[in-house]
Amino acid sequence: MSTDANIQLAAKPHYPILDGLRGVAAIIVVTFHLAEPFSTGNLDKMVNHGYLAVDFFFILSGFVIGYAYDDRWQKLTISNFFKRRIIRLQPMVVMGMTLGAIGFYYTDSTLWPLIHTIPLWKMLLVMLIGYTILPIPLSLDIRGWEEMHPLNSVGWSLFFEYIANILYAIWIRKFSKTALGILVIIAAIALAQMAITNGDVSGGWTLNVEQVRIGFTRTMYPFFAGLLLSRVAKPTKIKNAFLWCSLLIVAALYMPRIGGAEHMWMNGIYDAVCIIIVFPLIVYLGASGLMKTQRENKLCKFLGELSYPLYMVHYPLVYFYVAWISDNEGITLAQAWPYALLILIGSIGLAYATLKWYDEPVRKWLKKKLA
Repeated sequence: MSTDANIQLAAKPHYPILDGLRGVAAIIVVTFHLAEPFSTGNLDKMVNHGYLAVDFFFILSGFVIGYAYDDRWQKLTISNFFKRRIIRLQPMVVMGMTLGAIGFYYTDSTLWPLIHTIPLWKMLLVMLIGYTILPIPLSLDIRGWEEMHPLNSVGWSLFFEYIANILYAIWIRKFSKTALGILVIIAAIALAQMAITNGDVSGGWTLNVEQVRIGFTRTMYPFFAGLLLSRVAKPTKIKNAFLWCSLLIVAALYMPRIGGAEHMWMNGIYDAVCIIIVFPLIVYLGASGLMKTQRENKLCKFLGELSYPLYMVHYPLVYFYVAWISDNEGITLAQAWPYALLILIGSIGLAYATLKWYDEPVRKWLKKKLA
């Protein structure tokens, strides 16, 4: 089959409710990052389990990849699979890193006193590496937060998303349901052990052995559990699924910390149960849901389109917000909430603008060029 035919395989129907749920989780991620500066650590974060949205994204991704590609490998080559994934993911990676670089250049805060001692060439180098989504070594950590992507923190999860896609295309797509099930069980055990030992699954954004292990462990179970779910689930017809699934996501991610500093293992159990049981259940319910009205369908479509751009562009704005809080020592959330709301609305507006004026046109252009 020709390359052009491989690239332009007929699109399958979307699961609109899953698209909508991705958008709900993305908005919660923004609120998580806006509340984070007022905490002293994981124990007292107000949106305490917002970090679990990433694990929910991984399950959604595995499910959607399995649904979209599992039955197409007789017509689809590995190279063309990667072309399709690059077209889908990479334009917003570039946009997010570019916005992060612009923000970095214009940031002036007591939080990062050495930021203007960074030579321009070094910042540009970090930006160019960021365009590839490859992690930077700690020697290039220009912000000082020990992040893989100091210009746009959220890039770490895209790095592991790509790894999961590579493993799927090269190897794991060939697994039988039994073999995949065994892999998922092993990954679930590893995830539960890490969560209970650490007290949570938070982490994965630093290029060192421990953090990379956390990143891999957070990726392997949810992504391939989502893949397995796409192969074995037989969706039924469930009314009001978007509403109920949204409420479940909100409840799971806004749940306060459990167990405190004395019984951290209890929170680890909560994280493991959410990822291993609750999130696959939500995906199954969402895939089974019926759309009641055209308004609900439009809402899910809007949230789905918004979700990935919002995830990729909000953090450069959050850097300014965090710097402002640092420069106004002692400020409370009660005083800062109008600015937090402004960042949330601004992030949604920026995400929608980049979607319509940049992401969609660039993806359309790339499809023509790569085909």
